[in-house]
Amino acid sequence: MPAPEDGAQHPAETENIHKVDARTLRGLAHPLRLRLLAALREYGPATASGLADRLGESSGATSYHLRQLATYGFVEDDPERGKGRERWWRAAHRGTIFDSGRFLSHPDPEVRGAVDVVLHEISTTHSQELNTWIGTMREWPEEWREGWDISDFQVRLTPDLSEELIQKIHDLIESYRGRVPEGTEGSATVRSHVHFFPRPPE
Repeated sequence: MPAPEDGAQHPAETENIHKVDARTLRGLAHPLRLRLLAALREYGPATASGLADRLGESSGATSYHLRQLATYGFVEDDPERGKGRERWWRAAHRGTIFDSGRFLSHPDPEVRGAVDVVLHEISTTHSQELNTWIGTMREWPEEWREGWDISDFQVRLTPDLSEELIQKIHDLIESYRGRVPEGTEGSATVRSHVHFFPRPPE
């Protein structure tokens, strides 16, 4: 979710990517809201009760937090699916970006607290997704058991070079978007996690 904000042509300028500001960050900073938004983006439109079943929550909780997400512009009604009193929700954007560095040093302590919540929840989600894959990878075809990676690298960089490398990796991943049509035999949605952080000297 967090991404650098520089570059000649950022994806947010050409695609349906939501750029979070201090107000909407506070509206997003709740573990269940982040999970609801992720579920709608990955699995498509759903009702509050359907999301409650998927996430193991009460429909009252999912309904409340969906309305909060709608207030801040992250989700919206899906009128094509709603019938009668049944309310369907869909993600309003394909993805979200924000400048975490700017929010970490924000003068408002509520904003600093909100970005902490979001970053820790993202970190937790990444760990859960990777552990789920490792626990279930034997159930996948052999081709997918070969077509995955868990690697770490150590290289000395300046902050500018680190930002440059991050942007190049983001651009490379984006260059593969749309190359495989939906429903292509043998294809799957692939999750990629990119983590860059400095290590203190000994």
